[in-house]
Amino acid sequence: MKKRIYLSPPHMSGGEKKYIMEAFETNWIAPLGPNVDAFEKEIANYVGVNEAVALSSGTAAIHLALILLGVEKGDKVFCSSLTFVASANPILYQEAEPVFIDSEPDTWNMSPDALKRALQDAVIEGKLPKAVIVVNLYGQSAKMDEIVALCHEYGVPIIEDAAESLGANYKGQLSGTFGEFGVFSFNGNKIITTSGGGMLVTNNEVAAKKARFLATQARDQAQHYQHSIRGYNYRLSNILAGIGRGQLEVLEDRVNTRRAIFNRYYEELADIPGIHFMPELQRTRSNRWLTALTIDERVLGVSVQSVLQNMADENIEARPVWKPLHMQPLFEGSQYYPHHEGNIVSEKLFYTGICLPSGSNLTQSDQMRVIECIKNTLKLTVKTESNMF
Repeated sequence: MKKRIYLSPPHMSGGEKKYIMEAFETNWIAPLGPNVDAFEKEIANYVGVNEAVALSSGTAAIHLALILLGVEKGDKVFCSSLTFVASANPILYQEAEPVFIDSEPDTWNMSPDALKRALQDAVIEGKLPKAVIVVNLYGQSAKMDEIVALCHEYGVPIIEDAAESLGANYKGQLSGTFGEFGVFSFNGNKIITTSGGGMLVTNNEVAAKKARFLATQARDQAQHYQHSIRGYNYRLSNILAGIGRGQLEVLEDRVNTRRAIFNRYYEELADIPGIHFMPELQRTRSNRWLTALTIDERVLGVSVQSVLQNMADENIEARPVWKPLHMQPLFEGSQYYPHHEGNIVSEKLFYTGICLPSGSNLTQSDQMRVIECIKNTLKLTVKTESNMF
């Protein structure tokens, strides 16, 4: 059995140990503590916002953002469709109604054209959404100029789901800082990790204070345990925050490495007719969390499933791009706005897209194994077809 090549495994620097040992030596093992406080300040300083709240997951951060924006039962929330289910599940937690917005081809992210139509219809209906959740897919920012302008015009706040895009920027401004709230994930597969964890960022200091309150079971100030409203157990532990502090120190190295991995894939595969890589918008810098490309079966004569299966046979982990949420059984019947009539971009990407191993600890020799597997799959297909005539 060949060595397993993973899609995006954790990559420890070794610097994390210092902060973990500090927690042990001072017995800050319980949730919260100096590492949590420092990690929040370091993330806030890095992205350039006033406040950051360390949480147990990016999903928890989205949930708290919805609560802070007053999302309740029966409200509508617009959300990118081409994303992981965690972007939209918190809408259901609040018993609100998700409305899914298609992607556009330049970034694979939320289509401003589809968003504009959805907002126009919401005005006619007399029910604007309480929030718009914009996802930065695979480390690439959405078209934030257009989206921010639309949301400002209609007075709808933005939650920027930057779970995959820490370290990316859009026209010089760091990802996660364009909306009322930004959200990062530190899951084990992200560009930096705390094993499991997330961060809510904002310039609203009052909202951040309330987020911390809600995330620690909404305990009132009293000598005894008193609770007046519903709270959540959403805070990050002091030990995990220590891992995050060590990881944050090498974030720029991780971004540069993943971009180099993308460039090597691009150099080796981009000239093959029928292969197209996820674009990078001008004046933006993707963190290239995952290298994603599409396979045109009509040109190549090979399906996405064939490529994925051959890589699986070689013990290489690769995956399709996210299945759009409007196609998920969980959201059957939900309202959906395509990019243009007759042009559903997110579905096309789902049927043709592949995410390749992209971890920052991927060696060049292992990456060449992936590349050769793809090339061999294409050669085998051509050879098999030629033998049929």
